[in-house]
Amino acid sequence: MTTAMDERRRDPEALLARAREEETRKHRGKLKVFFGSAPGVGKTYAMLEAAREQKAAGVDVVAGVVETHGRVETEALLQGLEILPRRDVDYRGTALKEFDLDGALARRPAVILVDELAHANAPGHVSAILSGMTIKIGIYGLVRETSVW
Repeated sequence: MTTAMDERRRDPEALLARAREEETRKHRGKLKVFFGSAPGVGKTYAMLEAAREQKAAGVDVVAGVVETHGRVETEALLQGLEILPRRDVDYRGTALKEFDLDGALARRPAVILVDELAHANAPGHVSAILSGMTIKIGIYGLVRETSVW
């Protein structure tokens, strides 16, 4: 015979599955995207302000790629943030500086700032990964809107 208390008792297997799911969700990467309708509206600035708040809260934040476009106020927000070195890529005889995905993954920060995703990357596996944003760690991403006419 079951009592009213037995009927209200939660299934321990269901509780364990829920706890495991919550634990898994805590370790998944997240993508935060800053959108804007035009250059100069403050996407990079907002991204850097959010990053500084995270750093102040004790989060390991690094700048993977940040383009300040010479804006003094934006450059000032980079002060105190670790900037990951870019890797040299030879593309048709031209030396390009690109985001070093392997270096970023080896560094294992909690948050990586990735700016200017809309720029044309040199061909390669890293370009494909960046285009798909399949990096499995926390990222603050900045996607600049591009016009196609």
